[in-house]
Amino acid sequence: MKARVGGPARTAAPVMESGARKLANVHQTILGVDPSLRGTGYGIIRLAKPYPQTLAHGTISCPATWEHSRCLVKIAQTLRDVIKQHRPTICVIEGLFFAQNLQTALTMGEARGAAMATIAEGGLEIYEISPRKVKQAIVGYGAAQKLAVAKMVQRMLHLSEPPAPDAADALALALVQAQENSRYAFNTPKRI
Repeated sequence: MKARVGGPARTAAPVMESGARKLANVHQTILGVDPSLRGTGYGIIRLAKPYPQTLAHGTISCPATWEHSRCLVKIAQTLRDVIKQHRPTICVIEGLFFAQNLQTALTMGEARGAAMATIAEGGLEIYEISPRKVKQAIVGYGAAQKLAVAKMVQRMLHLSEPPAPDAADALALALVQAQENSRYAFNTPKRI
């Protein structure tokens, strides 16, 4: 019979494998970024059992006396170094929110643009998740306070203390992306 079929036996592959499932198999290291001109948070996790490992987290802080351009350079340089050191393959960035102050929205857009350009330069796939969806997924309440997010991130990642607020938001983004990738999800994060 083997001679007639012509070769070794093959195993059957799943007929339909979800895109999210394939993504989870490929992306093991996730970078989360919470952009802001004066305090951009970042967090990197690696998928592992029984819970994800925290590789790095922090806040890229810029004093109020610095010009915008100097802050944007620091954001880009720091993220470039973090990407080079930890080699994530995917990034999830906080989605845009509607600010009442136009100047605040423009400043946030500058920081987000600097971060996204650096991340894209590193060859990472970039997704965005709204702040409300992150809070809903992590805390269970879409209008949760930063402290509640930090405490839940600490618990989920088994950290000895809560991360700084901006870093906690970035780690929360990475955790939500990991959750979306670990199951069949109809509401996948928006790729940008």
